[in-house]
Amino acid sequence: MFRRLATLAVATAVGIAGLPAPAQAATTACTTYAGSPRCQVWTGKVSWVADGDTLRVDVAGDGTTALKSIRLIGVQAMEQTVYSPDAAKRRGACHSLAATARVEQLVKAGGGKVRLTSIKSSSKSGGRPLRSAAVKINGKWQDIGLDLVRRGHALWLPFAGEWAWDDAYRRAAKAAAREHRNLYDTDKCGSGPAQSAGLSLRVNGDAPGVDQDNLNGEWFRIGNRSSKAVSLAGWWVRDSALRRYTFRSGTVVPARGVLYVHVGKGKNTATHKYWGLTQPIFTNYDPANRSYGDGGYLFDPKGDLRAWMIYP
Repeated sequence: MFRRLATLAVATAVGIAGLPAPAQAATTACTTYAGSPRCQVWTGKVSWVADGDTLRVDVAGDGTTALKSIRLIGVQAMEQTVYSPDAAKRRGACHSLAATARVEQLVKAGGGKVRLTSIKSSSKSGGRPLRSAAVKINGKWQDIGLDLVRRGHALWLPFAGEWAWDDAYRRAAKAAAREHRNLYDTDKCGSGPAQSAGLSLRVNGDAPGVDQDNLNGEWFRIGNRSSKAVSLAGWWVRDSALRRYTFRSGTVVPARGVLYVHVGKGKNTATHKYWGLTQPIFTNYDPANRSYGDGGYLFDPKGDLRAWMIYP
């Protein structure tokens, strides 16, 4: 059954601040696609790029020169652990610094100026204004989030109430996955364990009945096509948000077999694991209610994305 879109609460070390709602906010089409809703729009100057999904911006017309931490709509970059305007000082998970560098490249090409849009001015993530950001390059606005997802620098992440970009981002993510770009290059971070096993991932994002009442009806299923069991110790599965389930030592996917991770509570067995969550994690596909899907992902201990499913 339909449930609300996943929202993300992320606290970072780069500052939290809100944007005032102008008395008469300018509006524009959120996207160039037919049927796009209208978005409120702001402009600003980027001071520095905190990470692949967060900008530090001096927003025009807010009456201050204080920098605002702007969280990009629709994307989830891999996490940094050290933030700095100086690229040499940054640290983070595999793929995180490449995403930050790509955003910096786009911002520089746009002269440091950004157009910020959102359906609702009140949309926030972790206390930060939630906005789509675009830069003007060669006279055309270029969507930073769409570029990141299409190049495989970030996962597609749906946000509640800010649905205008979801369909395009989902298609961009699937294209990046088909082409094995960046995140979807299964040995980009180095050759990991069981590299030739051909593991697969399937998720059931819409549990039978009411999702909240059937948490274990949401699951990840990892398949092993090889003739040898594969250890998953230190591997993890996640949805498009930050939460993850990490496999303990001794967990294996049987040869030519499968292993399940159920979202709710239960007694672990060799092939059925239980995350123990109290809320559903996957976003259902329900276009009538502006819900456009989600994804599930399997990472190895090196940080490589080894198998995935983006739906529908």
